[in-house]
Amino acid sequence: MKYIKPLFIFIFCCCCTFAFSQTNDSIYLLKPDRVFDGEQMHEGWQVLVKGNKIVATGSNISNTSSAKIIELKSCTLLPGLIEGHSHLFLHPYNETSWDDQVLKESDAERVARAVVHAKATLFAGFTTVRDLGTEGAGYDDVGLKQAIEKGIIPGPRMLCATKAIVVTGSYGPKLKGEIDIIKGAAEADGEDALIKEVRNQIGKGADVVKLYADYRWGVNNEAEPTFTEEELKKAVEVANSSGRIVAVHATTAEGMRRAINAGVTTIEHGDNGTFELFEMMKQKGIAYCATLAATDAIAQYKGWRKGIDEEPESVKTKRKSFADALKAGVIICMGGDVGVFPHGDNAREMEMMVEYGMKPIDVLRSATSVNADVFKINQTVGRIQPGLLADILIVNGDPSANIHDVRNTKLVMKDGIIYVKN
Repeated sequence: MKYIKPLFIFIFCCCCTFAFSQTNDSIYLLKPDRVFDGEQMHEGWQVLVKGNKIVATGSNISNTSSAKIIELKSCTLLPGLIEGHSHLFLHPYNETSWDDQVLKESDAERVARAVVHAKATLFAGFTTVRDLGTEGAGYDDVGLKQAIEKGIIPGPRMLCATKAIVVTGSYGPKLKGEIDIIKGAAEADGEDALIKEVRNQIGKGADVVKLYADYRWGVNNEAEPTFTEEELKKAVEVANSSGRIVAVHATTAEGMRRAINAGVTTIEHGDNGTFELFEMMKQKGIAYCATLAATDAIAQYKGWRKGIDEEPESVKTKRKSFADALKAGVIICMGGDVGVFPHGDNAREMEMMVEYGMKPIDVLRSATSVNADVFKINQTVGRIQPGLLADILIVNGDPSANIHDVRNTKLVMKDGIIYVKN
């Protein structure tokens, strides 16, 4: 063939960076110094992997004569990390504004970027992502997920939200006049329209339904509530009836209150959350995904010199809400809103959770077993446990003592296949 499309060449090169010759019928005995099983740290444990499953854990594993032994001195073995709030079809806003990504980047470019982002995420040790909206790229997240599942490209397991759902007039991009332009999410108003849109997105492959309980559409572009409490309740009812969880963007106290009363699964951002609201969330078992890193990144894009200048109000507000959430004892997911900042730098959120007062061992739980439980995927991933899939991260050092060690990737295994080994 004389001509090959540039996108094909690009994707082919990305895929060739790991060995397709590997199969998931290998047997490995992994011997690190310690194993974090998703809940507790165990010294001197080993992990036996056969095919794509974990088959044994503990200090004395028998019947390992046929296993390939991998010695991992000074290392910690963890479950593959779970990113709770990702946008694989976005890249940092200091490179290209959100409006320009949605309006000016071609479908081919956005898919090509998402392929690169998926690989970077996996190679950083994040073997699962909850991707909360394509931001104008339609249902392409479902196609990306299928390409990963088929082994066409390397990437994490994906929980897709497809378009996400907003009220008419609230979301961007916005242009003057009556020009009809692509939107970053699907518009739906009233219970009938919401029911139809939720079911449509489910039919197109959504694993999770995402709604915006508020957005920057106030008189002075401040955040104000969007959906009524009744609308949110109906959307939750429809999504839950299909077995889907519901994630809700909410930065205002009133938006959070409506989402809490509607019985959503997770609240994203929660910038102006109060201790009382987080107590309500705890009572209802609603989890909080703080996205600290996104707030931090946006403040720096606007000129804040971290460590030099006084913290801007957005960062101070986020610090307070996160402290109130910790005090209230709400379930905390690990999710950074990655895409606002670079994919592959997902650990930035984990580091900030510690910086903002969370214990490293609790952050590790949030990024593994807690996210797995909240996202209802704990029967397959999230723990080092016999019978679960062999999604494993091994790092040099001990991230329960120094959270930054989570970046010291030694080995990444997904579905029993080694993708990264240093």
